[in-house]
Amino acid sequence: MRQATKTQSVEKIDPVWSRIREEAEAIARHEPALGGFIFSLVLNHDSFEEALSHRLAQRLGNADIGADLIVHAFSDAIEAEPEIGHSARADIIATFDRDPACHRYIDPLLYFKGYQAVQTHRMAHRLWHMGRKDFAYYLQSRLSMISSIDIHPAARIGKGIMVDHGHDIVIGETSVIEDNVSIMQGVTLGGTGKEAGDRHPKIRRGVLVGAGAKILGNIEIGHCSRVAACSVVLHDVPPNTTVAGVPAKVVGYAGCTEPARAMDHNVDQVAAPGEKG
Repeated sequence: MRQATKTQSVEKIDPVWSRIREEAEAIARHEPALGGFIFSLVLNHDSFEEALSHRLAQRLGNADIGADLIVHAFSDAIEAEPEIGHSARADIIATFDRDPACHRYIDPLLYFKGYQAVQTHRMAHRLWHMGRKDFAYYLQSRLSMISSIDIHPAARIGKGIMVDHGHDIVIGETSVIEDNVSIMQGVTLGGTGKEAGDRHPKIRRGVLVGAGAKILGNIEIGHCSRVAACSVVLHDVPPNTTVAGVPAKVVGYAGCTEPARAMDHNVDQVAAPGEKG
């Protein structure tokens, strides 16, 4: 009875962590060969934050910096900024909601390098602002080496972020990504030359950035817009619009009220409601 009460309490207080543990238990039952892997990364931990730190550290650690040292640094980061855990949960929900290849909450935590890269950045970003810039740089370098995702520790990233496939992505130092944004593989948020200062894109809430898109310079991608695949964006994009091409031009309405959630990359239906196509 006490165990049942404790389980119900966890489900009420932290439903994401409770569901991940249930899914982990199912994996251990159905695939005994992965039992040690599942217990060491999920079931042996008391909190989502602890499990997340160990999973990331297990991937990032090497002969230079061991996983134990990385776990300790991540604990410092989470203690300084508990919002890291809340954002990481929001990213799991976003990935489950938007990625048809994600069938369980546990999948991003264990397997999706796009999700893991964003969470590593969250840790590095906090360490950066704690004055531990060299450790943050190390995490950036190591993450880029193992995942082909390069995110500067100073870049600012909101919550509810979905990075699909997570390959060949570059996010520059002064980039800003607001809440509820979806980014596909091959995306660059970069500068346009050797200028210093604020030089990278600002991606507002609800934006969908298509595969291979290059967004360059200190420009703003307005909220709930879509950037079509392989576009090269060099100028501001108005809210609720779709841009496409090289260089990118406005081709019409965003197609829906929340492109990042709809994940519709087609650009043939671009007329705004009430307008002729």
